[in-house]
Amino acid sequence: MRVTGRVLFVSIVAFASLGAMSQQHAEQPASDKEIRIGNVMPYSGALSEFGAIGQAEAAYFDMINARGGINGRKIRFITRDDNSDPSTALELTRNLVEKDDVHLMFGSFGTPGNLAARWYLNEKKVPQLFVASGDEELSQARAFPWTMGWQPSIRSEGRIYANYIQAYYPRKKIVVLWQNDQFGRMLYKGIQDGLGDLNRHVLVDIAFDIGDEHLDGHVSILKRAGADIFVFLGVPSTASKVIKLATSLNWRPVFIVNDASASIANAMAPAGLENSAGVISATFLKDPSDPAWKDDPAMKEWFAFMDKYHQVESNNNNAAVYGYAAAEALTQVLKQCGDDLSRENIMRQAASLRGYNPSVALPNIRMNTSPSNYLPIKQMRLVQFDGRSWQPFGDVIETAFTEGAAR
Repeated sequence: MRVTGRVLFVSIVAFASLGAMSQQHAEQPASDKEIRIGNVMPYSGALSEFGAIGQAEAAYFDMINARGGINGRKIRFITRDDNSDPSTALELTRNLVEKDDVHLMFGSFGTPGNLAARWYLNEKKVPQLFVASGDEELSQARAFPWTMGWQPSIRSEGRIYANYIQAYYPRKKIVVLWQNDQFGRMLYKGIQDGLGDLNRHVLVDIAFDIGDEHLDGHVSILKRAGADIFVFLGVPSTASKVIKLATSLNWRPVFIVNDASASIANAMAPAGLENSAGVISATFLKDPSDPAWKDDPAMKEWFAFMDKYHQVESNNNNAAVYGYAAAEALTQVLKQCGDDLSRENIMRQAASLRGYNPSVALPNIRMNTSPSNYLPIKQMRLVQFDGRSWQPFGDVIETAFTEGAAR
């Protein structure tokens, strides 16, 4: 049984090639004194909780500038609000390139908006680096050599949950509540890929829209299906509501949530720590609200950074950690460029990362890229919440990830 709402498909075809990138030179607007970086974020609207990514990135570059910049150049980070409307992303991106003269686009949020801007940026030969999306379509090195992802593939993340279910609960019944957009769809597609014949155990899946006012009804339907495993695929604010609703119905299934919702401060605590105990997820970054990291040197630096450069109500936002880690990775790329900050060299260096470990990534999570592989992070860890902290189990997972980003 499936209950679905409105579905939006975005399809764009481009003809850029790796050869064209190496043979033709992009325009070079960078000055000797600054590097202009463009960014589009949902600072308002339904997805505004992820605006913390861009805010943390801006604060990180403030810190870099206070320390003298990169190779003698200051960072000018120009970020725009798309009001959680991906249809405006292309216009905002055009303005950043053509009016603000940004040297590259970095970390813009969401799959539909980045797909909409991809053809334009590749045609202009403007780097579209470390996009804040886990869709593999944004890491296709041959077809779109100026566009590179950053985080693990969300489809591969879905396969991790499927593999977990196959290993631990191969005969148990499953229900799925998934966010009705490209993000939720790709996560669920990964689960379906991984389950294979076990998809017959999925009794009900329900798609919900952001701001859905019928979550209580959805959770009630899923409980009545009689499943043992509840998979939630969506944002933290919704995850917390769903966990609380399940508890109110005296329903305690095996509860799996996706990485974006695996936040103690933003999902587990609002749902109630006791209610959230036992939740399973897969992740690749440290959770700043997890007491397991209180003595970790990198997290101590994180909190010092937050106190000095990014004074907000809470330092425990996973989205802010994501932004910090992505900005740290871009800084590494720009440092590798030395004095050659041509757009071509920026992409060359981004495609030459070898074993780079962002400081707030989990141990043994490494970034590796090549001219034929634009998926920088291809590792995650399974974790379980014990009511206080995330407890990792098993090894670092690499087998769920494909090398298909060369397409």
